[in-house]
Amino acid sequence: MKRDAEEFDAFYSASAQRVLGHLSAMVGSRAEAEDAVAEAYARAWDRWASVRECDSPEAWVRRVSYRIAVSAWRKTVNRLRAHRREVAGQDVEMTSVDHVAVVSALRRISAEQRRVVVLHHLVGLSVTEIATEIDSNVNTVKTRLARGRRALAAHLTDGEYETTGGGGSNGS
Repeated sequence: MKRDAEEFDAFYSASAQRVLGHLSAMVGSRAEAEDAVAEAYARAWDRWASVRECDSPEAWVRRVSYRIAVSAWRKTVNRLRAHRREVAGQDVEMTSVDHVAVVSALRRISAEQRRVVVLHHLVGLSVTEIATEIDSNVNTVKTRLARGRRALAAHLTDGEYETTGGGGSNGS
């Protein structure tokens, strides 16, 4: 049992921040992501004998944490909206204007598109790996990725995120 605990601790240490970052980008809320990731790692520990045998235990945790987060959304839509209003005015250390713009744009596209864009561009998964992780087919992933990129581009070029340098507005 001690060896299992050491192995799991090493896995957790190596992957937890990365999974949290990925899920935060997918769901648009760090607080919700923290809760879901914590629950997913607890479930992984409970099933460690089988989870460690997966092709990618990290992908298992990421998939479970995403499902937990989606389930929580369905149960607490009003609470999530209130949380977003509360967090919107808080300062975040070392956050660039570009980071804020990308996170805001990610929140404005569909959950399916956001998920594949994050998995591809932030996690670095291939289209085939994403299809496996989300239990979908490759063509669906490609379509969501293409539409997600177009939607992000539209939200990032609408002049809404003009910097203090005065550029970026399209005159609308």
